[in-house]
Amino acid sequence: MATASKKSSSTAAGAGMPDLGDLTQMLKQMKVPAVDVKAFVDWQRKEFEALGEANRQAYEGMRALAERRNEILRENMAEWQAQMKQSMDKDALAKQSAAMQRSMNKAMKDFRELMALEVKTRADTWKLVQQRMQDNMAHLKDMMKTGDK
Repeated sequence: MATASKKSSSTAAGAGMPDLGDLTQMLKQMKVPAVDVKAFVDWQRKEFEALGEANRQAYEGMRALAERRNEILRENMAEWQAQMKQSMDKDALAKQSAAMQRSMNKAMKDFRELMALEVKTRADTWKLVQQRMQDNMAHLKDMMKTGDK
């Protein structure tokens, strides 16, 4: 019973990303013909690095988007509070109409800004993934050429 729980805990701990050294040993033991193990491991290392960079860029972009959205919300709340104080004046109706127009214009400007920030984040991240995919295709073509010889 104790060994069963020990095995499951070590399996759970190893459920993360594999160590590339383990992958190298496994490939050497399999003795696959015409496979350069070092080149394969380097290729996989580049895969992990590219994935990590794509995740970092996506995280940073979404973080910047959230920060800007919160900043816009704070600005709008402060403006709303100021407008509420001004609404006590006798010219309140005319001021409210102008304030509403300004608020709508600002909301549209802010929306466009947030949309552009999100589009840029997605495009930059996708560009990185796309470049890695193109590199993989080139690498596979090279591997096939060397395998034909």
